[in-house]
Amino acid sequence: MDGTILVADDDRTIRTVLTQALTRAGCKVHATSSLMTLMRWVGEGKGDLVISDVVMPDGNGLETLPQISSARPGLPVIVISAQNTIMTAIQAAEKDAYDYLPKPFDLPDLMKRAARALGERRRVQSSTTDEAEARSDDVDDLPLVGRTPRMQTLYRLVARVMNTDLPVIVTGESGTGKSLVTRAIHDFSDRRTMPFVIATAADLSGYDGAADLIARAKGGSILFDEVGDMDPDAQARVVRVLDQAGTDGPRIMATSQRDLSREVGPDGTFRTDLYYRLAGTTLDVAALRERVDDIPLLAAHFLARAERDGGALRRFADDAMVAMRAYPWPGNVRQLEHATRRLVATSSADEITRAEVEGVLGEMPSVGAGTQDVSGDLSAAVARHLQRYFDLQNGLLPPPGLYQRVLREMELPLIEIALDATGGNQARCADMLGINRNTLRKKITDLDIPVTRRRKLM
Repeated sequence: MDGTILVADDDRTIRTVLTQALTRAGCKVHATSSLMTLMRWVGEGKGDLVISDVVMPDGNGLETLPQISSARPGLPVIVISAQNTIMTAIQAAEKDAYDYLPKPFDLPDLMKRAARALGERRRVQSSTTDEAEARSDDVDDLPLVGRTPRMQTLYRLVARVMNTDLPVIVTGESGTGKSLVTRAIHDFSDRRTMPFVIATAADLSGYDGAADLIARAKGGSILFDEVGDMDPDAQARVVRVLDQAGTDGPRIMATSQRDLSREVGPDGTFRTDLYYRLAGTTLDVAALRERVDDIPLLAAHFLARAERDGGALRRFADDAMVAMRAYPWPGNVRQLEHATRRLVATSSADEITRAEVEGVLGEMPSVGAGTQDVSGDLSAAVARHLQRYFDLQNGLLPPPGLYQRVLREMELPLIEIALDATGGNQARCADMLGINRNTLRKKITDLDIPVTRRRKLM
């Protein structure tokens, strides 16, 4: 790797590390803590690549990108930033940055990106991005906050696809913010001035439903929410919408809690033709338990929002945040927001204590969708209910046949929930329960359980 690299960062340690690493790689490095100095070097024609922080003592690194592009068309800029929000990635992309990396960054990764930038001749597109700056205040309404690799990957993908016409499927568990991702793609894209329409069951019904839906979107975006839960008839109506929309119609997006790629095929429950029409790009939003390091950032975001909405100014004690990080958050970001708002309203002092956190979390579901062993909690819950059943007999014994009644009352909801979790697929349900498929069918008949092939996968 060779070339001259201009490094602008107000952190002396980062300047030193980058200077040493890039010099060892064969580059010449000029490093500064001033954007003014950086722009002077650019104006003098120095540098084959710029690596710049965003927040600097004398300005904002993102705001210099159009100036650099104007002064030196084709000069690539890699933006590094501790501002780990989706807006930073979007602004970096809109302002024609070559690449974006969050702090703390992986040095070998940055070196690879720098080498690629030096080796490529980059096509520069002159564009005005003042509108993005004007919209930056809206980011507070989007809790898409995080510095973990999963979230940073998502940010970069959103920035890359937002101004394309590719259909998008956003997958993830309930409460992760799938619909917020689709809204961000629309609101920061070239279609932002046109409608964002969420298709409802009523929109998909009727002879003219597809045409009416497309007319309402007016070239904007149409979202099919939780498309994986749609029955075959609804899926057929979505296909009809896509057929009428054509290539010049509105942008199509969908969300799903399910991995639809596993649901297509001869034995699948999702139409293959619909899947391939929707899956131009698939974005996955990680569950909160898979990005624990983002919990403090999100909690701070919700504390600030609560204060802005008239709530008290609060902060989490260190051991309280330990408890927040240890909780599995089955309801994901939505549940975290609810818990934070409740703690703001009920805490007795400015600092939220661990006891207060445990009190609120203790009233919430304690098990997420992960692989944790819940047999102890389940056994305890069953024991409490059985004890209450005996206590309600007023000192008498329950009627004979209790054993079979209890088994039946446990078996019925277990099979119903298992069928619901597997989308009504009896083969998958039997496999999950560990019983023979014929045994499952018999139990469904004996217990009079209605089976619908199209059920929600939790």
